[in-house]
Amino acid sequence: MPVEDAISALRKYAKYPIPESVAQEIELLGARYGLTVIERIDARRPDLQLRIADLPLAELLVRDDRVKPMLGKRISDLCFQVDAGNRGVLKQALLAVGYPAEDLAGYVEGAELGISLRDRTLTDLPFNLRAYQQEAAEAFYQDGEVKGGSGTIVLPCGAGKTIVGMLAMSLVKQKTLILTSSLTSVHQWRREILDKTSLTEDAIAEYSSVTKQTAAVTLSTYQMLSYRSNKDDEFPHFELFNAQSWGLIIYDEVHLLPAPIFRITAELQARRRLGLTATLIREDGKEGDVFTLIGPKRYDVPWRELEGQGFIATANCTEIRVAQNQAEKMEYALERQSSKRG
Repeated sequence: MPVEDAISALRKYAKYPIPESVAQEIELLGARYGLTVIERIDARRPDLQLRIADLPLAELLVRDDRVKPMLGKRISDLCFQVDAGNRGVLKQALLAVGYPAEDLAGYVEGAELGISLRDRTLTDLPFNLRAYQQEAAEAFYQDGEVKGGSGTIVLPCGAGKTIVGMLAMSLVKQKTLILTSSLTSVHQWRREILDKTSLTEDAIAEYSSVTKQTAAVTLSTYQMLSYRSNKDDEFPHFELFNAQSWGLIIYDEVHLLPAPIFRITAELQARRRLGLTATLIREDGKEGDVFTLIGPKRYDVPWRELEGQGFIATANCTEIRVAQNQAEKMEYALERQSSKRG
């Protein structure tokens, strides 16, 4: 979304007038995206470089203690060599200093997966994609170009995020690892994939406490992968990320992603990554890490819009304002910013 459109939308829909200082800050931040670009030095080699828009910014970043350790040899005034293993942590560092990088370095190709969506479900009911589901998957994939292939889709509960994920699988057509928030979700994904795609039982495996198998499509949970017997041990199930030549990793309910999965995801920047969620608000305030490591928001539909079209149930919202006494005001003032949303 162009910055001007974002500000116009805020002015149109905000309950109270937007302070001019807020609009100016949005313009400033919006202009920073793309001033730093991660790309390949040579399409035939894995070497990466960070290209910076101008010399003052290059000098600013090379002197920053968070960015400097991630930079290798200075190739030119505006370009620095980057170790492929630092791709994720460099993006985190650039976000922290306020210059989020555009990642155009591309992806490794995973093993082929023959998958297509059905016209009719297993129970012989017609299966038709909704326009916004098609648009969401295409916004993520972007015809296979390097500008696509990583990103987050935000859709309300009940809007069919699982279907968007399956459509993305049918576009990428490579082995897929799907991470979910619970074993219930694992079973739901399995039922939906069997019901609405050409894949059969033997192409889908479950990696859980009950069974640890992998296949062309493997389903697991965040809890399973982030398990360890004590806080000083390594995470034994991280081996799943290298168990197959994955071409796509889907993070369901990505707003629930635990910190250990962020860590391993920073090392997986050469894999296509799709995040699905109904909200990007996190209790730990790490929404920026979701955008940085999984990918920027590619598509978003307000729930009111889908409600008006009859795709999701009608919701009634009531705003209740509660007065605070002096002690409560002080407690609120001293709280972390992320806690104040509640």
